Amino acid sequence: MAPTHDHPGELAADGPVRLLAVRDTPLSLDEVFAAVGDDAAGGTALFVGTVRDHDGGADVTGLGYSAHPSAEDELRRVAEKVAADFPVRALAAVHRVGELSVGDLAVVVAVSCPHRAEAFAACRRLIDDLKREVPIWKHQTFADGTEEWVGAS
Repeated sequence: MAPTHDHPGELAADGPVRLLAVRDTPLSLDEVFAAVGDDAAGGTALFVGTVRDHDGGADVTGLGYSAHPSAEDELRRVAEKVAADFPVRALAAVHRVGELSVGDLAVVVAVSCPHRAEAFAACRRLIDDLKREVPIWKHQTFADGTEEWVGAS
């Protein structure tokens, strides 16, 4: 069953896009890795984005992500384009929204392909396109009391 608005983030029964979600609960590396398991894949690439304690030389004290209601639809569009452009066996992407702490997982993406070079390239494209095109925004609070909104996450 493909993910729907009623059941976001469910595993798809067929096709390379196996798991997509924008959620306000902690992310799981195991869930994403399991979603891209495929006996025909010789390479799996996984990217994990975590909340760091600084940005641009300033100490970060708080961070939150907000998503436009279209974020999951845009995530699906990005994922399907990557799956069409590379020999993807399986693909998964989950992004967190809400208030996060330093060290929390903000985004996890994974791609499995027949070979490692393809898996690395597809995973890189997936995270880069997600950050550029999916309407998820980051709000950072710094130790000096200033705040900053950052475009797409």
